[in-house]
Amino acid sequence: MSEPQPLLRELNRLRSYLLDPAVLVKAVASGRRKGEQPTWRRAELRYVDLKAGRHLQITTYDQTQAFTENHAVGDAARDAVDALLDEPYGEWHVDTVTQSHQLRVTSKLAATVRTTDRSAPVEATRGHDKAKQRLLPEDDPVFIVLGISDDEGRIKPSRQAKYRQVEEFLRLLDSSITEAIDKGHLRRPTVEEPLRIVDLGCGNAYLTFAAERFLTGVRKLPVRLTGVDVKEQSREHNSSVARELGVEADFVVGTIGGVELDPAPEVVLALHACDTATDEALAQAVGWGAQLVLAAPCCHHDIAAQIRKAPTPAPYAMLTRHGILRERLADTLTDGLRASLMRLQGYRVDVVQFVESQHTPRNTMLRAVRTGGPVKGGSVRKEYDELVTAWGLHPKLAELLDV
Repeated sequence: MSEPQPLLRELNRLRSYLLDPAVLVKAVASGRRKGEQPTWRRAELRYVDLKAGRHLQITTYDQTQAFTENHAVGDAARDAVDALLDEPYGEWHVDTVTQSHQLRVTSKLAATVRTTDRSAPVEATRGHDKAKQRLLPEDDPVFIVLGISDDEGRIKPSRQAKYRQVEEFLRLLDSSITEAIDKGHLRRPTVEEPLRIVDLGCGNAYLTFAAERFLTGVRKLPVRLTGVDVKEQSREHNSSVARELGVEADFVVGTIGGVELDPAPEVVLALHACDTATDEALAQAVGWGAQLVLAAPCCHHDIAAQIRKAPTPAPYAMLTRHGILRERLADTLTDGLRASLMRLQGYRVDVVQFVESQHTPRNTMLRAVRTGGPVKGGSVRKEYDELVTAWGLHPKLAELLDV
């Protein structure tokens, strides 16, 4: 390892490797500098040969998903590299055809660099990434019966967005259940006592059936799913699909806020329940003592209407002056308040991206894991009280939880 060197100079040296398609094999940026947080947890770079020519492929990772973008060699690749070099990553590992370079950023924002020569040059592979491993294949019977795939097991062009939504949901569900079980927040199910999961507002139960198929067929976890929807037509349709698939699942007619289940579910799903129906689902989960909650909110009319009627606190008038900004602010405030209220009920809450925005504009998910009892006072309560007081808000979830 070298003595600490000026950081900018060493990053510029790595930049020359990153921008050379003939030299770069692979580069990885990770970690963070003291007191700073990069946009992405990790970034990987390599060159690939596509039909449109050679591109720099950059894959970035948050806590749950990977996002891949391809940038044409030239200005597009240079801009993308410069943007990543501006991020406060703590480490860079760059492999070239003849050397390996490891850069670490010190607490004083200097760089220590170790360069290792290869015993022999290597050839960089430029083939495109293999198709992303699917949690459920396109020809799985659940997709064919639900009409997402055709009879030959190919995703219908008109249902690509739905298939993508199912895949991303299953990834979140898989990682969430695995982590909750591993950390002891959720019991490990058995055949005698399967994991009890409810899908509130299940509609045609695409995600309900996909979850059952993946958890039982792939993960080999014993589960018992219940779908709840206000329409009798949905119950009849979903029960028919369950029989066709040979799935043991229950479907009941009821409202999200009024359904009674015994025994109480341990995992609660509420995906795209409109407006305050999401609040009712979260309140039900709390009342049942559910250990894991995955809720993807839909519209946010309630808080939006309150913002329109109440005076805007200074200095935020510019955020409510324009309709589109006011709507986005209402979305953020609503889900931020929901997260705070769930934390007050003893849940650890993450707000994560469900599906990329090009597939659906409703792409936020609240993931809550019960880790303890209700919280009295403290900084979370103080922040919540200050926010609702400043904006003059009365969240539906607070009313349902009697907070």
